[in-house]
Amino acid sequence: MIEVHAFATPNSIKVLIALEEMGLPYELKPVNVRKGEQKSDAFLALNPNGKVPVLVDDGFVLTESAAILVYLAEKTGQLLPQDGVARARVFEQLFFHASGLSPAFGNAGFFKRSSPEPQPIAEARFTTEAERILGLLDAKLATQEFVAGEEFTIADIAHFGWMWRIAFPGLTLDGRPHLSRWFDAVAARPAVQQAITRAEALVEIQQPAA
Repeated sequence: MIEVHAFATPNSIKVLIALEEMGLPYELKPVNVRKGEQKSDAFLALNPNGKVPVLVDDGFVLTESAAILVYLAEKTGQLLPQDGVARARVFEQLFFHASGLSPAFGNAGFFKRSSPEPQPIAEARFTTEAERILGLLDAKLATQEFVAGEEFTIADIAHFGWMWRIAFPGLTLDGRPHLSRWFDAVAARPAVQQAITRAEALVEIQQPAA
């Protein structure tokens, strides 16, 4: 049985969506990052980097959400094309996500919500970059159904993680009709809805009893 150590975060939801889409059974192990559980000795033994998600598959431990998506796609033969060009387009978006979208969104959110002191220059820089990236995706989706082409892939799952939590960096999809169309289509998928339900339940079960 696959284990996933995760919380209701943009990176965690990607793995849950992939598992639900691929029909793989898994056990969800909550790691409440709001309480600092990702810094516990037990968790650091799995991931010294102290970040969720972590996947454990028959003793094989894997970190980094994009790497987990690729591993699961290779394991099942799903959501990652075998054709060289189509496959390259998926990796192009995965690398774009890891190097551009995720850092911009995460840093914009940090400087708006979590910085010990106001950092207007940093906040403006990352917010502007996040807005630019949203524009790039909207333009791309004006000419194709999904982010890497005409088929739903792990690249869509990667991007959806942060779109699902777009309010954290204070962004919206307003004025981006193609990106909004894509988001609604992905969010309507039964596997995505099931993954979101399971992720959000992690927050509820960790709340203290009234």
